[in-house]
Parts: sequence; C-alpha cells; structure tokens
Amino acid sequence: MTSSENDPVICSAKGCRASAEWVLAWNNPKLHTPDRRKTWLACSEHREHLSQFLGVRGFLKDVVALGDWQDAEQRPSAG
Repeated sequence: MTSSENDPVICSAKGCRASAEWVLAWNNPKLHTPDRRKTWLACSEHREHLSQFLGVRGFLKDVVALGDWQDAEQRPSAG
C-alpha cells in the first residue's frame, strides 16, 4: 500500500467514499507466493463485510488498524 501523505485513504468497498480505518491483508494462493500481501482498505462500516468476502475464499491473512499498518511500513526492516 503506497500513497502520499496528501492522498485520501478511502475504503475499498464498491461505492464507498468513507475514510479507511482498517487494512485487510490478503493473498490468493493460486496467484501469489505465500509471503505476498495485497491490501484492501476498509472503513468501520465495511470492515466485516470485506473480511468475510476474503475469508470465505481463504484469502484473508490479517486485519490491522490503518495507523498500525502505516507505522509498520515506515519501520526499517531487520536483516
């Protein structure tokens, strides 16, 4: 997930224009290596719906608060 500080962070639910509060990390094992993470963003209203959509397919790996996800991306990686 990349965006500049000035870009709005909007929910990924179709038609939703609300600010995102959650990051849903997922991967499709038929297409992605096990360590690859794609992300959807969710507002509080759509977090459960989007999580269920990914979870039913076995794609959902993690749900993290947006602020925590951004903090983790900015930390230098070990190794």
